[in-house]
Amino acid sequence: MLQPDSEKRTVLNLGQKKTRGEKITAVTAYDFPTARVAADAGIDIILVGDSLGMVLQGHENTMKVTMDEMIYHTAMVTRAEPPALVVGDMPYGSFHVSIEKSVENACRFIKEGGAEAVKLEGGRKRFRTIEALLNAEIPVMGHLGLTPQSVHQLGGFKVQGKLREEACEIFADALELEKLGVFAIVLESIPLELAKKISERLSIPTIGIGAGPFCNGQVLVFPDLVGLTNLYLPKFIRKYADTHALWLKALGDYIRDVQNGTFPNDQESYHLLKDIDEFLQ
Repeated sequence: MLQPDSEKRTVLNLGQKKTRGEKITAVTAYDFPTARVAADAGIDIILVGDSLGMVLQGHENTMKVTMDEMIYHTAMVTRAEPPALVVGDMPYGSFHVSIEKSVENACRFIKEGGAEAVKLEGGRKRFRTIEALLNAEIPVMGHLGLTPQSVHQLGGFKVQGKLREEACEIFADALELEKLGVFAIVLESIPLELAKKISERLSIPTIGIGAGPFCNGQVLVFPDLVGLTNLYLPKFIRKYADTHALWLKALGDYIRDVQNGTFPNDQESYHLLKDIDEFLQ
């Protein structure tokens, strides 16, 4: 097993990784223990994603996640002090009302959550907001393609950019986001040919999820990656373990041992310093 790199990741040295042709690794995390595991493994970017609305809260999409919930989970992650760059995912409604409110919410990620950057979904509709965040000295990660917060407008979780007009718009938005000054762009659920063209054209890193192998890095949702769920998963997710089965076995063994009286045993119990009969007289 490779020893994890303890060097602190920053927006600058992640950009340097692209220049050197090195792939960037990213994963979601929503709590202290998961962040510690990601840190020990040597992950480059931890995204505190609003995907927690689906994988932790059980909602059908990400729309109900609040700013307070995102700050709560981001703070848990940053308390793990991971070498990874911690990016807070701005939830639906946090950057849609006004530019002033958007900056205020992004500042909360930095000041209250301890994040080092924020991620914001959308292209040309969000250019002015992104510019304002950057002017407030907040590093911004862009997000193009399938943007889950637009799921109702998109008509569901569907691949984007398959048609020429859609592909050209995504490509143009990626170029403009780079000009604005975002440090990286997530490309979600777009054809690999489009992701390849964007990745080759940009000087900043692209992070793919369902966008093929030619992006400068990849991101996956942690519970999906480790096989914690046995529910349907999109085709682009690779399960590197089946921890759902491990958890089931552990719980089954626990239930059996409690029921047959073998847990806890003598070694797992505490004892009085004196004989119990003498003590209770």
